Amino acid sequence: MTDNGYVHRLHAGAPGKPILFVLHGTGGDENQFFDFGRRLLPEATIVSPRGDVSEYGAARFFKRTGEGVYDMADLARATAKMTDYVQDLAATHGASEILGLGFSNGANILANILIEKGLFDAAALLHPLIPFRPRTNPDLGGRRVLITAGQRDPISPVALTEALSDYFEAQQAEVLLEWHSGGHDIRPNEIEAIGNFFAEYA
Repeated sequence: MTDNGYVHRLHAGAPGKPILFVLHGTGGDENQFFDFGRRLLPEATIVSPRGDVSEYGAARFFKRTGEGVYDMADLARATAKMTDYVQDLAATHGASEILGLGFSNGANILANILIEKGLFDAAALLHPLIPFRPRTNPDLGGRRVLITAGQRDPISPVALTEALSDYFEAQQAEVLLEWHSGGHDIRPNEIEAIGNFFAEYA
């Protein structure tokens, strides 16, 4: 299915329930977290878009010029497009809350929407990388953010993960930080933390 320029999978949930957007990492697609989202919140509307940028055939949500070096103009374009997409679908499905889950590149576009727009009531950022200083956004006060990360992640360094957590805390968001001892991979304690984080919306 294509909507607002994104190929996506969608499960329409029960009226008055949350909508959960699940965003894949580089090289993933709309199937990567769709079933996981269904299991997390069986009664919610689940939306899984495919990134509209191709990097040597790998789908992404915005362009980059190197590892950890973002095309900031394209990040702005992608943030505006994804914000409209999220707002339109949340309104169409009468969502009670707007929730997000993203891994790697999906976590980065989700984090930047939070930084720029707020919008999400709760978001799980799996191995995000924000290599720039985010702007102050008082609209983040009270929003819930879970960050999961690897202590030996070569793509998302510990210092930048901690800086992002500190940023959200400084905006008065409710922040949870879950570490594992590995790298840029998802481990069982992350899955458990994500389940606990979203349990109140089930």
